[in-house]
Amino acid sequence: MDRREALGFLGTAALAAALPGRVQGSPALITRAIPSSGERIPVVGLGTWITFDVGGAESPARRARGDILAAFFEAGGRLVDSSPMYGSAEEVIGAELARLANAPLFSATKVWTVGGLAGRRQMEHSRGLWRRNRLDLMQVHNLLDWESHWPTLKAWKAEGRFRYIGMTTSHGRRHDDLEKIIRRERLDFVQLTYNMVDREVEDRLLPAAAERGAAVIVNRPFDGGALFGKLHGKPLPGWAKEIGCATWAAALLKWIASHAAVTCAIPATSQLAHLRENVAALQGPLPDAALRRRMLADYERA
Repeated sequence: MDRREALGFLGTAALAAALPGRVQGSPALITRAIPSSGERIPVVGLGTWITFDVGGAESPARRARGDILAAFFEAGGRLVDSSPMYGSAEEVIGAELARLANAPLFSATKVWTVGGLAGRRQMEHSRGLWRRNRLDLMQVHNLLDWESHWPTLKAWKAEGRFRYIGMTTSHGRRHDDLEKIIRRERLDFVQLTYNMVDREVEDRLLPAAAERGAAVIVNRPFDGGALFGKLHGKPLPGWAKEIGCATWAAALLKWIASHAAVTCAIPATSQLAHLRENVAALQGPLPDAALRRRMLADYERA
């Protein structure tokens, strides 16, 4: 959940109106290649943890999530990430996608259970909830019983049920295990936590992913919203104009996306104003190594 929503941080109507609306197809759209295929995807995706776990089919909250999806795709976004762990999120995504014509979706979900049979049933259920015959990416959620699920993921990818397969961690857990798996198996994607206050993955996991040709999805890019706490009410430094950032959210995402090993970051939100702040990071230049260091120093001093 995006803590800006609790803080009311940078969520004014005036700011939302000032942010870009239609940028789809823009030559400035920032994308990264998936190493195993060369396919390019935008560097900002959409997470759904907590934010898409909402009420019944006709609830205003569910329709509002459809508006979030529509605005995300309109801005050039593609990758939407979910999990059976996220309550009704997969069902909500599938139902609201059905209302959108020709959405350029890159579907990413997970298997999160114990046992090979249970995993196969869960993944088939997820395909039904997303209303897709083929999912773009299936991941083992937080490495849960990955030894049981990985043979199925490989076989179902070969059969065409998934286009890509991978594994995830979050909150800095099981990094040693993930590194061993990256170096032993052929993963199309890894997902991990990375942001200005949680940089442990820079030491081993990001280099390992780059060496082994795995795309990297970054979860918790705002540390669950905690990064905004000390930034509340503080103006952006002068360097923000150099990289085309009008908000702290866009700056924090560009800092992440500028790491050469990162493919896509997946902030979650339930507010259109915040969605527009996030997807604004899809345009304009990324910081170079020197500016990344300066940005980090300014954040730490804030």
